Amino acid sequence: MDRLIIRGGRRLAGTVDIAGAKNAALPLIAASLLSDRPVTLANLPAITDVETMQVLAGGYGVRVTRGQAHQVTLDAAAAVNAEAHYDTVRRARATALVLGPLLGRFGHARVSLPGGCAIGARPIDLHLKALTALGAEVAVDGGYVTARAPHGGLAGGRIVLTLPSVGATETALMAAVTARGETEILNAAREPEVADLAACLVAMGAHIEGAGTQRILVQGPASFRPATHTLIPDRIEAGTYAVAAAITGGRLELIGARLEHLAVQCQILERAGVSVYPTDRGLMVERAGHLRATDVSTEPYPGFPTDLQAQFMALMSVAEGAAMIRETIFENRFMHVPELARLGADLTLRGTSVLVRGVERLRGAPVMATDLRASVCLILAGLVAEGETVVNRVYHLDRGYEDLARKLVRCGADIERVPG
Repeated sequence: MDRLIIRGGRRLAGTVDIAGAKNAALPLIAASLLSDRPVTLANLPAITDVETMQVLAGGYGVRVTRGQAHQVTLDAAAAVNAEAHYDTVRRARATALVLGPLLGRFGHARVSLPGGCAIGARPIDLHLKALTALGAEVAVDGGYVTARAPHGGLAGGRIVLTLPSVGATETALMAAVTARGETEILNAAREPEVADLAACLVAMGAHIEGAGTQRILVQGPASFRPATHTLIPDRIEAGTYAVAAAITGGRLELIGARLEHLAVQCQILERAGVSVYPTDRGLMVERAGHLRATDVSTEPYPGFPTDLQAQFMALMSVAEGAAMIRETIFENRFMHVPELARLGADLTLRGTSVLVRGVERLRGAPVMATDLRASVCLILAGLVAEGETVVNRVYHLDRGYEDLARKLVRCGADIERVPG
């Protein structure tokens, strides 16, 4: 397994191109199964999660044609209602997203339950309740979900989500565009990635109102047509590089980043002593003074995202004072704490919170990545640690960041990727 060797102490400066959003790409690939007309996706990130999702789609007969850089055309005209092999499913945790499209198009579907994740359980019960609200019969048996639409297909209905789950909202949307009549989705997730999926579905021929709010209305069934859609930039990648600028006392322009997708994160960074302002090409992030300890609690969008919690913890580990970081989304998303402590961070775990007392300096050490965001948290800490930090198991990093090491090196970091 590859590892990263980081020699810290360098201030970052320059520009970083923000890739397309990973969390938008996965449901968009699944959505291609809805239609027998081609869907072209532009600004698709070159990461392993996206590659795996394309392999999964190919298993259902979707023809994937690569065009220009970061562009693919997905043609599901010859799609079949197959059953994805678990070997593929275990590598693609977003496989539940194909359930709605398969059910809506073919009237029945059988999908293996997605693999677990180091950050905790990701139950799909809300996905299944959404499909049930549209008239489907759903059963879970032997590690598989089986869903069957009634005679005549899915029918519009009211879907009330007990939690604003992103995945369940996306499943509800993709199924609803195939259902007869009106579907109302209440307590819907408001994330930009949900609105991006809705925009693509509209381009494909769907009628959707309210995406990006807590109430979404869908008029079905859609009359599908060929479509082209450009993905939004990845707000989590942008937030990660914003922390990289802040932690090194640097100055980075994040090309393509959107302030409206990062409003809360930017407010919190500014409280911590970091300047963030829009430019003609994206966002500028810079820090000249001291970092101030700042409390944060993860929340559904538009709150502070759980996918930036680990990165922010690395930042607070070298801030002046003490900060409390509270995790409310996933029950086991503090696996980076002991590894960050190996670099000298002063961290006290208290249930769903971590008290971070800032230290004057971190010191390099060998550390082990446990998940995607933990990987980048340790890299960020390594950027300011004295000496050499070795981050092992960086294959996690490849799931969600396109050429992260190369992008950081271009901005002045001393990072080397070596075979394990």
